[in-house]
Amino acid sequence: MTYADIIIGISHEKLDHTFQYRVRDELAGSIVPGAYVEVPFGNGGRVVSGYVVGLSEKPKIDESRIRDVIGLSAEEESGEPQARLVKLAAWMKQHYGGTMIQSLKCVLPVKSDQKPREKLIVHLLLEPEEAEKRLFEFRTAHQNARARLLEALMEAGTLDMALISQKLNITKTVVNSLEKRGIVRTESVPVYRNPAITGTAGKGTLTLTEAQSRIVSDFLHRYGAGDRKPSLIHGVTGSGKTELYIRMIEGVVRQGKQAIMLIPEIALTYQTVVRFYARFGDRVSYLHSRLTRGERYDQFLRAKRGELDVMIGPRSALFTPFADLGIIIMDEEHETSYKSEATPKYHARETAIRLAELSDAAFVMGSATPSMDAYYHAQNGDYRLYEMKERVGAKGEVRLPTVYTVDLREELKRGNRSVFSGKLYSLMEDRLSKGEQIMLFLNRRGYAGFISCRKCGFIYKCPHCDVSLVQHKDGKLTCHYCGFRTDMVKTCPECGSRYIGGMKAGTEQIEQSVRKEFPGARTLRMDMDTTKEAGNYEKILSSFANEEADILIGTQMIVKGHDFPNVTLMGILVADMSLYANDYRAGERTFQLLTQAAGRAGRAGKPGEVVIQTYSPEHFAVVHAAAQDYGAFYRDEIAYRELCGYPPVMHLLSVLAEDYQEEAAQSLIEKVDRIASGFPVVRIGPADAAISRIKDMYRKQLFLKSGDYELLTRIKDAVEEMREQERSYRGRLEFDFDPA
Repeated sequence: MTYADIIIGISHEKLDHTFQYRVRDELAGSIVPGAYVEVPFGNGGRVVSGYVVGLSEKPKIDESRIRDVIGLSAEEESGEPQARLVKLAAWMKQHYGGTMIQSLKCVLPVKSDQKPREKLIVHLLLEPEEAEKRLFEFRTAHQNARARLLEALMEAGTLDMALISQKLNITKTVVNSLEKRGIVRTESVPVYRNPAITGTAGKGTLTLTEAQSRIVSDFLHRYGAGDRKPSLIHGVTGSGKTELYIRMIEGVVRQGKQAIMLIPEIALTYQTVVRFYARFGDRVSYLHSRLTRGERYDQFLRAKRGELDVMIGPRSALFTPFADLGIIIMDEEHETSYKSEATPKYHARETAIRLAELSDAAFVMGSATPSMDAYYHAQNGDYRLYEMKERVGAKGEVRLPTVYTVDLREELKRGNRSVFSGKLYSLMEDRLSKGEQIMLFLNRRGYAGFISCRKCGFIYKCPHCDVSLVQHKDGKLTCHYCGFRTDMVKTCPECGSRYIGGMKAGTEQIEQSVRKEFPGARTLRMDMDTTKEAGNYEKILSSFANEEADILIGTQMIVKGHDFPNVTLMGILVADMSLYANDYRAGERTFQLLTQAAGRAGRAGKPGEVVIQTYSPEHFAVVHAAAQDYGAFYRDEIAYRELCGYPPVMHLLSVLAEDYQEEAAQSLIEKVDRIASGFPVVRIGPADAAISRIKDMYRKQLFLKSGDYELLTRIKDAVEEMREQERSYRGRLEFDFDPA
């Protein structure tokens, strides 16, 4: 006999309350996790609808109290968004592990009872000629804030006050002064908790190149013919991929459908939304983790009510409850942020493909440096491949930047101990003298690296995690895993030596070096520490875009997709920091970072230059990144993956066991290993995880390799069944397929 666990009136608040029903034999094939069914409920036995979230062969209560499932709901095949998302959750549970409840909490929006707020809208009242006249007056009088505001309103017509203060750094006082002069009018309007931009749609249309037109035309023709094969757009940095996305979405939206636009970083959200808003107006909204629960819920509510055509955001935007989803686009497809770090550890690419299948929607990916996984599938014919090999600008094609590779070993031999090579220093001087902007990229944060003793080799580690502490500018040593903080030490705790200190290579230290070497330069720093508070991303980016700073120093978040017309120099300070990480994807990640970083320079007609500083100038990832040659890199990297049996050639399953007792964690991972030994897979481990202890939890890891993904899911199922049958259910298990 089969029993179904069913949630009645599904919502976050009711997810942990399931009711068990009996599945009659004639319904056995159709009652599956995610199915929308009718059941008798309550003392009166009234018929209600609910979602099947699990099946079992054992009753949880006295069988005499269990009633039968009546059958599938009449709405089962209606394409109702929530039913589709529950089906997706069931697929995620099977495909990635974890519980159905965890998958449901991932895909379903959280409700909020807060009331809508009001926002202030600023309208321009002047005709174009009068506005130009006033703009000239403000500039002549050096009234820069008024000029910036008027110029923005001349372009958009209407702006949100929140945008004016965050993007343009203009206060309400300036707006009030223009309102008194009859130049603008302000209006308070009731709104959802809606972060989207308000303005005038229909502006910003660009002329497509021949290559762009060909791709858009082919895609829309195939879409109209019902062809839903996933597509990959491989276009060099600055080749105009965003304009392609907009045209594809326009074509699909015209057919009454909706679109989801996935982007990897919160930092990209604002810039992307501005471009999409110019074309779709207030039928665009966005999501990201910095929004409040109420704001996120309101965006989902607007989507469900049909008030939006496009939702923009990182991977969580994938679960927008659109009734007629027509297209999902995934920009910067290669980014690791598309892989969830929490259970279920889903990848947005695979999940989007499954959602597109459930919705009869198209799925399009794009990147200048596609992941090995995506390009491998494209080469094998699983995805349709579109390629754009030329940059485009307002005046036609734009050249890729000139790239210089500097060997830091030779710099040291010449006595240069600065963070700037001679080449980078001279180019920075040149750009500052010309009033052009510079970006400096370093793949780490904090004031210094790990603290070590040069006499005995002692490394100062977190007492709760198996990682080194990092010194920050305030003198505190900080653990970036659990947040532990302590004072900097003056002598080595191990041998008493005074030769203890840090390797100063953090973004804060780079900022200090810039100020010392170039005292007249205006600098901004963008990393996890400077963007903790809501709005800081937009504030830093808008300040740099408005040319209120000469040099932007930052970590990975500054190299991903941003478009600053006046940036003509990118300095990659130490290219090797990600090259020798304990990760088979280290070469791929390094190539992507270097290529994406190089792509930030020279995007608006001005010649761009890039300096890659490295201790490994001969490594193929560095060589091919300097040449901007993805094809050559792919050929070298896929040969390595084939040789070692790594994804995408084979699949890899990581099983992590955690417990407060090390012996218990070891015992649990050994049980998993015994189960896996019964399957034809390659086993690596078990052993300590790379970080063997976090927040006092011991961590043991086992890797399993196979060319058959389904075989790995069967092992996962067998392990979950073992855990279900265990009486002493201690410790925690976590599955990660093709870990990123």
